[in-house]
Amino acid sequence: MELRPLRSFIAAAEDGNISRAAARLHLTQPALSRQIKGLEDELGVGLLERGAHSFSLTPAGELLLKEGRVLLERADALEQRVRATAKAQTIRVGYSPSLSAGILSPAMEAFSQVHPKARVELSDLANQEMMDGLIKGSLDVIVTVPPVKDMPDILWTTVQRQAWRVALPRQHPLQAKKILSPQDLHEQRLVVYNQRDYPDYWAFIGAWFKEHRINARIASECDGVTSLISAVEAGIGIALVVERIACLIPERIVLKPLSPQPQPIHIAVGVLDRQKNDKVFAVFVEELKRAGELDLGRPGI
Repeated sequence: MELRPLRSFIAAAEDGNISRAAARLHLTQPALSRQIKGLEDELGVGLLERGAHSFSLTPAGELLLKEGRVLLERADALEQRVRATAKAQTIRVGYSPSLSAGILSPAMEAFSQVHPKARVELSDLANQEMMDGLIKGSLDVIVTVPPVKDMPDILWTTVQRQAWRVALPRQHPLQAKKILSPQDLHEQRLVVYNQRDYPDYWAFIGAWFKEHRINARIASECDGVTSLISAVEAGIGIALVVERIACLIPERIVLKPLSPQPQPIHIAVGVLDRQKNDKVFAVFVEELKRAGELDLGRPGI
């Protein structure tokens, strides 16, 4: 059954007059009559008892009027939902679990209260993959450490500054020390993120080790935080990580502070400069910034 002739029938039945219903529907009277007659032919039943100047509904017409109203209400509601879904904005977010721990989840929860129809799609990616995805348009927002190289197309908003820690297995000899010095890392086996996907991490590690005359012994290069943690837990080596990674660390790994501390790492949200006026993106960035501030207000690691 098509909805258009059904609407015409219901309009005529409610008005009780073909002429008034035709005017309301912006149809001629003969056109409306043809639609109702076509509906009767399709259903194989009479819907109207026609008189010289008026009509009444048959039992079948009474049933169709009652049930047809419900059907049209559902159809209209479905149309609205479909249109709303099509208009709902999707934010594609690239992130690193080691950097966004304690930030991303509360930010998404707060954002959903403001924009309940917006969708957030998450992709766990390496730093370089995030940069490439943002520039190429496959991502809308990234949460990472801004690269040393200036990228004028990307607008950065700092959401948190995190201190560095040394992750080591509990059976490691350095576990007995409360605070580690740079020289404690000399000649230690080191687990690091791989150079291809994390070039800025490598640049930082290399410069800091050179400054403190530390001989680095790379024991393993990892493609992400999960493999890095697994390598440390297996006793392959120790690792330099950010402090808020603690929520991802299993019990068999401990985090030790360093003194003197390297420069804190700046975690930021990046969006393309041309999208800086997008109000939905702006709210999401603001919630990430607020979540970063609240996270740092919690007890230290």
